[in-house]
Amino acid sequence: MRISRKAEYALRALIAMAREPAGRVHQIQELSRSENIPVKYLEQILLALRNGGLLGSKRGVGGGYTLQKRPGEISVGEVIELLDGPIAPIACALERPQEKCTCPDPAQCELRQFMRGVREQLDAVLFGKTIDDLLALGRHRLVLAFDI
Repeated sequence: MRISRKAEYALRALIAMAREPAGRVHQIQELSRSENIPVKYLEQILLALRNGGLLGSKRGVGGGYTLQKRPGEISVGEVIELLDGPIAPIACALERPQEKCTCPDPAQCELRQFMRGVREQLDAVLFGKTIDDLLALGRHRLVLAFDI
């Protein structure tokens, strides 16, 4: 399974926003520059995150986007689903499949049962980690100092 570039950029933008003090207004150009995300693409992503309730926006001079939830309340899975849709290796592995299953007997399909298990494990990992958890990974990086 691979997440889209859009979801990746959304996560990177949220992490960048979460590094700053709560309530800070983030401008698109600033986020674009710091995270190396094309401005036009980032505009679409931030709009989707706002429509999904994760960001608030302020218009005019000094305008931009703010986090609507604390970083510890935004799960990685929530962001991916918001941008990419439901997470599943195959369509019929979803809790409520949106597509008709193509196997001869969905109730007995071994592949479907296996992929449901995979989806459940993915959900546990992705919905169990938050933007705060991702920030902590960056803080725990080993810093090597070379004194001469």
